[in-house]
Amino acid sequence: MFCYQCEQTDRSNVNSGCATAKGMCGKDATTSDLQDLLVHGVKGIAQYAKRARALNSPDNAADDFILYAMFTTLTNVNFNATRFVTLIQEAAQIRDRVKASYIQAALAAGKTPEELTGAAAWQPAADIDGMLKQAADVGINAGLDQVGPDIIGLRSLILYGLKGVCAYAHHAYVLGKESDTVFAGIENALDFLSSDPTDAEALLNQSMALGTLNLEVMALLDEANTGNFGAQQPTQVRITPVKGKAILVSGHDLGDLAALLEQTKDTGINIYTHGEMLPAHAYPKLKAYPHLAGNYGGAWQDQQKDFADFPGAILMTSNCIIEPQPQYRQRIFTAGPVGWPGVRHIYDKNFAPLIQAAKALPGFKDDTSEKSVTVGFGRDAVLGVADKVINAVKSGDIKHFFLVGGCDGAAPGRNYYTEFAEQTPQDTVVMTLGCAKYRFNQHDFGEIGGIPRLLDIGQCNDSYSAIKIATALAGAFECGVNELPLSLVVSWFEQKAAAVLLTLLSLGIRNIRLGPTLPAFLTPNLVQVLVDKFGLQPITNAQADIEASLNRQAA
Repeated sequence: MFCYQCEQTDRSNVNSGCATAKGMCGKDATTSDLQDLLVHGVKGIAQYAKRARALNSPDNAADDFILYAMFTTLTNVNFNATRFVTLIQEAAQIRDRVKASYIQAALAAGKTPEELTGAAAWQPAADIDGMLKQAADVGINAGLDQVGPDIIGLRSLILYGLKGVCAYAHHAYVLGKESDTVFAGIENALDFLSSDPTDAEALLNQSMALGTLNLEVMALLDEANTGNFGAQQPTQVRITPVKGKAILVSGHDLGDLAALLEQTKDTGINIYTHGEMLPAHAYPKLKAYPHLAGNYGGAWQDQQKDFADFPGAILMTSNCIIEPQPQYRQRIFTAGPVGWPGVRHIYDKNFAPLIQAAKALPGFKDDTSEKSVTVGFGRDAVLGVADKVINAVKSGDIKHFFLVGGCDGAAPGRNYYTEFAEQTPQDTVVMTLGCAKYRFNQHDFGEIGGIPRLLDIGQCNDSYSAIKIATALAGAFECGVNELPLSLVVSWFEQKAAAVLLTLLSLGIRNIRLGPTLPAFLTPNLVQVLVDKFGLQPITNAQADIEASLNRQAA
């Protein structure tokens, strides 16, 4: 195996990647190699799907599969090798179906069908051993000796950003939103990668095009969330448990949470959110369920302790799973793209087995003294008081905005984000999104003229809200986003963060501080390109970066 798609990558070897029997995320070599092979199979689908679409013969069902398949290869999503064998075989069958449609459409248009090679012509081996041999030729660093690390790094930037795009698009799809433009963009990017491109400028241009596409995807997801559950509202969320039977829901999938809330009405079971599900409490149609009792625990990397301590059943949706421990392995369930060998999987949102398990478990014996945090400052909530915010800036009461957000993780150095947020001056506002908020969301930041100094915008899935807030403020002040008293301090972990970063760069947003370490697939040469072209800055220490941000704005 070789993998360096996430921030916890093993950097102790010369190639800076996980290349042993097991990755730092817990993914074994077999699963890692099968994921690479699945991506290869998906490229083959896209090669024909792109050409069929150009002939007005699209296959959106094939694109739905692409979204799901790519999502399963993200960090901490699916660790089940058997499931990847099935997906690889399915990918080949779908590719052949799309190929047949393309040939038929080409002939009907009086054109000679192209004879495609590479992934489009590939056939999976008959068994897992054969598949693993095939995977050796299609890994992310295939061809390194011929094209060099910079080209491999640029290809990786596109692939990992594309995985994030597909994940966001899948979130929207399961809530009933899809787009032909998005499908076409994803097909185009995969087709581009299938050609093993070697032109650095073309690769960089494709990564920016992908960032632009992801903005459309995030807008689609925003529409899906608000259309299904209402616009976020500022809401106090209890973070201490109450007496009663309990189910804990982690991951990102609001649709799964909604289905579970409906199925547990009047059962006496309380539902708690965990990790990136915390913002669910801000959506009117979700918080209307009285048994949505609160949030339990912290960010995803705390789950082994949080889940072991939780006295009920657990549902893991969409992503962020790590190896289930013996203390809770028999009471955790997965849904959607998530998977772990031996863990029971919920299909078609039928949560009866999960509910039955919760009823058999003790739950919380007593109420705990109440504590809470406030969420729900999505774009509608913030822009609803935009005049108040603008006046506070004009009067000098608010000097600066800091967006401190992104993914959390267990790697050393992430205390930087705690220190940064808590050391921001009292006349500044901290906006946050993603699970990085758990580093500081229980700190009392106070208010500025009735405006909370900490504004929790939501999940990493809600990055669109942050962009809309920034562009609206820029419009109000008749300036560009880069001229606003705004600094972005981003913690990255996996591929959704890569997609968001590409979106920010494609919008021309400069001087983003990124950490706690830079992606291993970005070579020193590529880092310098991003520094020169976009002003990207690695984080240093909290106080120095705060002062530099304020001084840059003053200048």
